[in-house]
Amino acid sequence: MTISRRGLLLGLPLFLAGCQAGTNQQALYGDVTTEPYPLKKVPLEKIKPELRRQEVAYETTHPAGTVVVDTPARRLYYVMGGGRAMRYGIGVGREGLAIAGNAYVGRKAEWPTWTPTPNMIRRDPEKNLKYAGGLPGGPNNPLGARAMYLYRGGNDTMFRIHGTNQPWSIGQAMSSGCVRMMNHDVIDLAARVPVGTKVIVKQA
Repeated sequence: MTISRRGLLLGLPLFLAGCQAGTNQQALYGDVTTEPYPLKKVPLEKIKPELRRQEVAYETTHPAGTVVVDTPARRLYYVMGGGRAMRYGIGVGREGLAIAGNAYVGRKAEWPTWTPTPNMIRRDPEKNLKYAGGLPGGPNNPLGARAMYLYRGGNDTMFRIHGTNQPWSIGQAMSSGCVRMMNHDVIDLAARVPVGTKVIVKQA
């Protein structure tokens, strides 16, 4: 089969756009050497395209700067205004282990210490009791590179939006109720979200 010069010229922009989109996405998930614990690039072939960070059209009544967690869809949206949002794939809590409704970011932490809640210790003491005093931040910490702590009325709800050292879990319902993101994505979100940001968590 031969391709005419005109056909080649017409198709070239689409081909280049496709290449550039792939290149740009890989750049979002490349090696990060500026962190206290460097991050390796994410193998994008193992992450569904719809779970990767992307600016999308998003109509909502919530003002710019709001975080919307769509639990059933396994998506988190950072509302940018003008009908646009930054969309991230997330992992969510197992059935019965989830927050719903309104909250706000009460505090943020980089490479946070993880401390299991009393409920987590009761459910699985063999696994979690040894960490009752806290597990320092690092590449093996389940909270990953960043954590945003969700509060209501000045009280910690014990739910977090945080990174994970298990990127394959994004898109799944398997956590202890928290919202987990790929480390590259939670770093990006934490940089956009100040303390006090409103968070809307939608359940089915």
